[in-house]
Amino acid sequence: MEKSCYFCQENIQQIDFKDTATLRNFLSGQGKILPPRRTGVCRKHQRALAQAIKRARAMALLSFVSR
Repeated sequence: MEKSCYFCQENIQQIDFKDTATLRNFLSGQGKILPPRRTGVCRKHQRALAQAIKRARAMALLSFVSR
């Protein structure tokens, strides 16, 4: 079964780093960014997703590790 990109399906052009609810879906239990083979996100959106997660961490919206 082929996974399709969540952001392409929802027609989301910009991934907002302030939308922490969406970003948390792409983090593992330890707080790591999940790989695209696990989430089904395309290359273009995986790069933007990683950048948004890193920005949210730097702005203290997301934690670097889980508790």
